[in-house]
Amino acid sequence: MTALLAAVDLHKSYGSTAALAGAHLTVHAGETLAVMGPSGSGKSTLLHCVAGLTRADAGTVSYRGRDLSAASDRERSALRRTDFGFVFQFGQLVPELTALQNVALPLRLNGIARRTAERRALAWLDRLGVVDKSGNRPGELSGGQGQRVAVARALVTGPAVVFADEPTGALDSYSGEQVMTLLTGSARAAGTAVVLVTHDIRVAAYADREVVVRDGQCQDREAF
Repeated sequence: MTALLAAVDLHKSYGSTAALAGAHLTVHAGETLAVMGPSGSGKSTLLHCVAGLTRADAGTVSYRGRDLSAASDRERSALRRTDFGFVFQFGQLVPELTALQNVALPLRLNGIARRTAERRALAWLDRLGVVDKSGNRPGELSGGQGQRVAVARALVTGPAVVFADEPTGALDSYSGEQVMTLLTGSARAAGTAVVLVTHDIRVAAYADREVVVRDGQCQDREAF
């Protein structure tokens, strides 16, 4: 099976500290992949490099056969607006915008008319069970509601891959389960791959496959 996204021999250091030391990772279309490991193992750095948020010091990242390592910052930024979606631990919603405006924002940045963008955003807020919060700003939402809005924002563009970095880390267990059920269920229905960084085995249980990052390298979970 051809990989949708592949990282080969990635190295990344911060000063004298090696975060990645020859990491390899493959992501297939439509799958949910859990990237696990203890704090400081390099899993978030791996996600950032694979998603084009950070450049690796060495190694290659390819998406649909295209070498992202050689892509310009502008090209990588364009991919993040169209093909990649993101869900972070604290949502990172724009505080001045309503939930509806936050979800519509990626579409607006891609040049889609406001009315069309907001119609699509409302549909995703409805799927995620927070359409009644469409007029609320992030400060007026609970943690779980905010993460549902963040999931809607990540999926609204129809991305090929959603990168989720500890998406339940700031939530209680019940809210976390709701967010994970909605994230993975909605992504599978849309044919979207999910790369899920977590240290929580309960969150990893939602994935189709698991890899473990240790000492800056990746191994399939079954190897341990």
